[in-house]
Amino acid sequence: LVGAVTDGRVIRVLAAPGDFVKAGQPLARIHGHDVHDSRALYRNAQTELMRATANVQYSAKARDRARRLYDMKAGSLEQLEHAEAELRNSEASLATARVEVERTRLHLVEFLGVPEGGGHDHQPGAESDDADLIPIRSPAAGVVIARNITPGAVVTPSTDLFVLTNLSSVWAIAEVNEESLPKLAPGMPVRVSVQAWPGQSFPGRIGRLGEALDPSTRTVKVRVDLPNRAGRLKPEMYATAEIQVGASQPAVFVPEQAVQEVRGQKVVFVQTAPSAFEVRPVDTGQSLDGAVEITRGLRSGERVAAHGAFVLKSEYLKAALSGE
Repeated sequence: LVGAVTDGRVIRVLAAPGDFVKAGQPLARIHGHDVHDSRALYRNAQTELMRATANVQYSAKARDRARRLYDMKAGSLEQLEHAEAELRNSEASLATARVEVERTRLHLVEFLGVPEGGGHDHQPGAESDDADLIPIRSPAAGVVIARNITPGAVVTPSTDLFVLTNLSSVWAIAEVNEESLPKLAPGMPVRVSVQAWPGQSFPGRIGRLGEALDPSTRTVKVRVDLPNRAGRLKPEMYATAEIQVGASQPAVFVPEQAVQEVRGQKVVFVQTAPSAFEVRPVDTGQSLDGAVEITRGLRSGERVAAHGAFVLKSEYLKAALSGE
């Protein structure tokens, strides 16, 4: 959220929703009386600094004259000490004046964002000069997703003028069932898919686990951190997250195309010889990146037909029909 640093009236709006802005780039300019008042304080501080500088020079000369008179036995020690005290007071006033000049300058340049000069020829109502307008700057690089002001609007420091976001990395909030919570930990890999990009998944990692369960759904919220340099993922997209919990238990996976269905039973074709395969009924579990878990019917290390499984299925059904 981007707001104003002081009360004012919007004169120019320089950014619109969808614009990419850089850090420090002006998004709008407002007219505020604080500019005129702050410049007056700055000029008064400069005048006081010149007066304090002149006083130090005068006090130094007076101290030198009192010292010469004292050395010549024509002046008293009291007069010399008084002159030295006056010089010290003048130097202290000069130091204070310098601090005040820097303070008022920083308020103008750093806080309000306007130059030290300008405003000399400023007339009431003539606020078209950028040097007299307070810039509303972007605090960071990002994309403008909302603009809540128009020229002429009166704003205060509590007003949210713009909403910015940096889409180079985004969050996805997944809801995970309670029984899966013990398997999760920050840093685990996650793949996220969205309807806008079918067939494509986006890699990420668990950034944080929620602190509480939703009492109605018995799920916990999991924050997934996703790189998004190409900007394909947008705020408020619906997504599906697939969390890779790692090798916490042994499992057998085969390519999805290796699993066929024969008469209502899922099967795979296991190689028994270089050119021979047998039909093996199997039970399947979860899917992961184009592979299917086999929970029963296949041992680790056995070879199965993948790309040619459909052809083997057709040949098997033909042979079965012939036998009948």
